[in-house]
Amino acid sequence: MNGVAPPNETTADRTPEPSPFPVWPLTGGTRGGMVAAYVLCIVVLALSYYAGGRLGLLWRVEVEGAVVTPFWPPTGIAVAGLLYFGLRVWPGVALGSLLVLLYMGPLSWTAAGSVAGSTLAPVVACFLLRRVGFREQVDRLRDGVSLVFLGALLGMLVSATVGCLMLVAGGNLQLREYWPVWSAWWAGDAVGVLVVTPLLLSLPKLGRPRNWVQAGEAVGLAAATTAVAIVVTRAPIDLLFLVFPLLVWAALRFQLAGSAVSTTILAIAATWGATDRAGVFARQDLITDMVTLQALNGSAALTTLLLAAVTAEKRNTHRRIAAACDDLAEMVEVLAPQGRGPRSFPAGGRTGQRQG
Repeated sequence: MNGVAPPNETTADRTPEPSPFPVWPLTGGTRGGMVAAYVLCIVVLALSYYAGGRLGLLWRVEVEGAVVTPFWPPTGIAVAGLLYFGLRVWPGVALGSLLVLLYMGPLSWTAAGSVAGSTLAPVVACFLLRRVGFREQVDRLRDGVSLVFLGALLGMLVSATVGCLMLVAGGNLQLREYWPVWSAWWAGDAVGVLVVTPLLLSLPKLGRPRNWVQAGEAVGLAAATTAVAIVVTRAPIDLLFLVFPLLVWAALRFQLAGSAVSTTILAIAATWGATDRAGVFARQDLITDMVTLQALNGSAALTTLLLAAVTAEKRNTHRRIAAACDDLAEMVEVLAPQGRGPRSFPAGGRTGQRQG
């Protein structure tokens, strides 16, 4: 189950950098230790998925007789978990999805199909990301683009399609209602990946600030983003665009960590306002509200994620150039004859002109 349920039913350009995540002992060591680590990973992923599902259900609304969650965090948790632990822990996603369905009500025969769709979508997303050489640091433009288009938009087609087909097969959804529910399901799952997956991937980067100035800037930026997000999503006039300068600031200054945190703040505030039908969302019908909400969350996540990736890639390029210059300077010092300075060349030698 990924955000919708019936009301009565349940490879880099250069040498890849090491992953910032700890390596879990799923290989090597004793057999008992490997099994214990594997089970632990599955349990952690399942409980995290279930907790995300409980959070997502706080913002559910009803569209065409089906319960829709416009922001479904479990998909982002599942994709990050599979990137973190590996595809072998997919049973944790299935178990978490089953726990969410059990929380919502009695199971039916369609629950197996819903669980399969909820599990297959993150697996497909993770597989596609691995195939294109995705790096968890998201420090290249290609990583940001891959996460948006392969991980979120393409991968989540699976869960929406399978889930809605199960609703139709179980008699809980009419064919004429299929596309509105499908689009809401897909958008909610995609936003979950766009918002939550970068947040979880950025956790290793949330270390101690370099100095008090940076710490103050981070705290002030988070507070300002929270205040502005709440105000613009509950204001009686459309002021949603006012939050974007803060999102851009966060992405430029703090890259993935700043982008992920600020986008999460906005997504929570916007979803809260839309489900409460407050502010600008109070003047529109439910379908228009959902379209506005998904457009806002998707645009914010896409803008900040790609901007953060471009900024990180530019900084990494500058570091590599500086390191190459240092290596070249050291090589010149080693190769230069002892006691002699750098060789001087006549102007013609530098310009390629012949000397008389």
